[in-house]
Amino acid sequence: MFDTLTDSFKNAIGKIRFHDDEKALKKATAELKKSLLKADVHHKVVKELISYVESETKKNGVGKENFLKALQDKLTDILTIEGAKRGFAFASKPPTVVLMIGLQGSGKTTTTGKLAYFLKEQKKKKVLVVAADLQRLAAVEQLRQITSQIEVDLVANEDATPTQIVKEALKKAEDELYDVVLIDTAGRLAIDEELMEELAEVKKVANPDELFYVADSMTGQDAVRTAQTFKDKIGITGVILSKFDGDSKGGVALGLTQQVGVPLRFIGNGEKMPDLEQFIPERIVSRLMGAGDVESLAERAAAVIDPKEAKKMTQKIKKGQFNFNDFLDQMEQMKKLGSMKSIMGMIPGMSGIAKQLDNVDLENSDEVRMIKAMVSSMTPKERENPDLLNNSRKRRIAMGAGLEQHQVNRVLKQFKNAAKMAKKLSGKKGMKQMQEVMKQMQGGGGFPGMPR
Repeated sequence: MFDTLTDSFKNAIGKIRFHDDEKALKKATAELKKSLLKADVHHKVVKELISYVESETKKNGVGKENFLKALQDKLTDILTIEGAKRGFAFASKPPTVVLMIGLQGSGKTTTTGKLAYFLKEQKKKKVLVVAADLQRLAAVEQLRQITSQIEVDLVANEDATPTQIVKEALKKAEDELYDVVLIDTAGRLAIDEELMEELAEVKKVANPDELFYVADSMTGQDAVRTAQTFKDKIGITGVILSKFDGDSKGGVALGLTQQVGVPLRFIGNGEKMPDLEQFIPERIVSRLMGAGDVESLAERAAAVIDPKEAKKMTQKIKKGQFNFNDFLDQMEQMKKLGSMKSIMGMIPGMSGIAKQLDNVDLENSDEVRMIKAMVSSMTPKERENPDLLNNSRKRRIAMGAGLEQHQVNRVLKQFKNAAKMAKKLSGKKGMKQMQEVMKQMQGGGGFPGMPR
């Protein structure tokens, strides 16, 4: 997610090889300054960061550890607003009402769906989405499709005004005990008086607990400027950066909080509904330093994985009894965790591999589609016990799945090897072996002094 920035920090730290080498420190900070400006970090933020890192490192003694600590401390400070809310904060009395605002094309409607999915799946809340954007022709239909897909309720009425729809939705939320109401509002291609007046009216009726400004991260510093305008004219309590996976620079995230004086609350990091991540400064700094974000990954996994089912699955793996039904169940769980790139980016030292997984789509890959077709052609007994698959059964499965028998044989071989590997890694020495495998895969990545 922060590939360019992480590489910049890593390169700068690599310049400091000896203790008390002020010349190396100068080189490191000059390299870092150049890289950060290139990555679209605001010049004032860069100046403040470099100045602090230089002075603190000199004060404590030039060396990698002190340079790294100064960098971590200042980054955390830049991304933090004292007393500000983090992630999603619920109102003391439900429903929590959220106004989603932003320019047209910023990804506001999709982000509304992602936020609804996050609240439903990870926070286990009853969510109501409101289609109050009547300016863009396809906005209401888009929300219908999204809410249907994620199984969240929607209030929509193309014949009413935005304020009428909001009133109707708030009454429904009160009567039917919803936890959160997300209101998708109209946007324009540019900021104008008409837009601001409409938003002011909707805000007055909705009396929201939160106003989330959705900014397109690919617009760089323009995202900061428009966020400031919306803050001045309407008021915002948080920013969500959308399309962050398409922004190779990522620098806008580093300066936005300090420049606008409003916390960055979420980042959209992929096209799928689970690809929305809470922006918690300490965790983000950990990822920037290449140390991953195990805490967020654990939260995400805990929300979608049933502990009892996980225990049952562990026992099956230990006994080598993993079957095709289990495989399909695990694929469904993985889909809820988000994209492979997003997951790998949270594992310490694995950000390098995350780059290589940029276009990997587990759900729609040829290999997974082939396996799903195979499993669909199996009988329930065959799915439960792959050892039953003799040549005649394989021929039948191949015909039913539209495959050649050698393709079926190859998948079965891979499946058996994977089951054996899983059984081996689940043993007493499994964790040690897994660490060795990961070390080889990442080439010993990460920063010195950071946990792996």
